[in-house]
Amino acid sequence: MSREILDARRLLCPLPVIRTQDKVKKMLPGQQLEVVCTDPGVMQDIPAWCRINGHQVLETITNEGEYIVVLQVGE
Repeated sequence: MSREILDARRLLCPLPVIRTQDKVKKMLPGQQLEVVCTDPGVMQDIPAWCRINGHQVLETITNEGEYIVVLQVGE
């Protein structure tokens, strides 16, 4: 399974979600995207966006000021 990484560090809401949306549009269903951010709001914003748009959150990680959301692109 291929996993791409999106570096959204130093971006504030709503930019991490917008960049995630733009990246997902270029991906195929089943692919995974790891979004790395420094804005803690993404821990709620990206999962909410995924629920609305049919994508699945596989994992969320908080690590030394970085917030990582791993999602799988839906149909």
